[in-house]
Amino acid sequence: MYVAVKGGERAIDAAHAWLAEERRGDLSVAEMSIAQIRNQLRLAVNRVMAEGSLFDPDLAALAIKQSRGDLIEAVFLIRAYRTTLPRFGATQPIDTAQMACIRRISATFKDLPGGQILGPTFDYTHRLLDFKLAAEGQLPPQAAPTAPPVRASMPHVTGLLDQDDLIQPEVDAGLAPPDLTRSPMELPAARALRLQALARGDEGFVLSMAYSTQRGYGRTHAFVGELRIGMVRVSMEIPELGFAVEIGEIEVTECETVNQFKGSKTEPPQFTRGYGLTLGQNERKSIAMSLVDRALRWRELGEDWSGAPAQDEEFVLMHADNVQATGFLEHIKLPHYVDFQSELEMVRKLRAEARAYKEAAE
Repeated sequence: MYVAVKGGERAIDAAHAWLAEERRGDLSVAEMSIAQIRNQLRLAVNRVMAEGSLFDPDLAALAIKQSRGDLIEAVFLIRAYRTTLPRFGATQPIDTAQMACIRRISATFKDLPGGQILGPTFDYTHRLLDFKLAAEGQLPPQAAPTAPPVRASMPHVTGLLDQDDLIQPEVDAGLAPPDLTRSPMELPAARALRLQALARGDEGFVLSMAYSTQRGYGRTHAFVGELRIGMVRVSMEIPELGFAVEIGEIEVTECETVNQFKGSKTEPPQFTRGYGLTLGQNERKSIAMSLVDRALRWRELGEDWSGAPAQDEEFVLMHADNVQATGFLEHIKLPHYVDFQSELEMVRKLRAEARAYKEAAE
């Protein structure tokens, strides 16, 4: 580290002080509070929670403030904090069919049980700057109160296809899924582990992988069977009680894609699934995750590998984590004086040998 350089500690202290000044900014401007970030930058907060593997909006907002809006740095802070927390146990699988939906849409069925709920979305907005938002200090016009999400049984759209045996059924392996937050990635990875890696993977990377499958690098054509966002109950089995109790609610985004499948010698023609689920409202990420999930299932579905990057398990899973990627990328800006000097001496020696050879030949 730079502390090895003469005066390095003083330089680092000065850098920290300068960073604090830059974080605060102009003192004549009111400081942004954690509550403001949590409530008005919710999508950024949700992304930090999802990729940081920790559902805590207040801590995610604090990390965003501390990192000056650098979301990858904020994810790093959340993951580092997460490692200090004790683990009391594991919760039961959440039941997304009982989700209190604020948004639920399907691109495959117009009329579906429970109805379609557009919810808060940019889908129907004009991508034009709204300069009314720059009129600071003015209260927004009063809109009609938003109805709270209604908790009702909303079966998944893929269940409609499953009734007619038109979609490949999901098979429960009966094994406890590994925990990527406590154990390193091992390849080949089971689907449960792949989904964990994608859920906390960098949104931009997962998005680009998903986009590549749509452009033909993976040969999967997907429909959004259903996308839903809302609150789900979290329950935990209490050994002393002998039954599960509800310990809270979290917001999640779930996407199931329906993909074409021609069948094989052993499998009848059916649709197949892609799946994505993330913490908070992260619909772009969950859709992308479901596309990449489907692309990575080529082997278990008996398909041929097309050589597409999105189908390469090692390529996708080992490069999706933004914290790991950032650490390896940014370490090259730290001092490598000894390494460089050795290579510099080697280049000088080779150049001298080349000159001597050229002079001897002349």
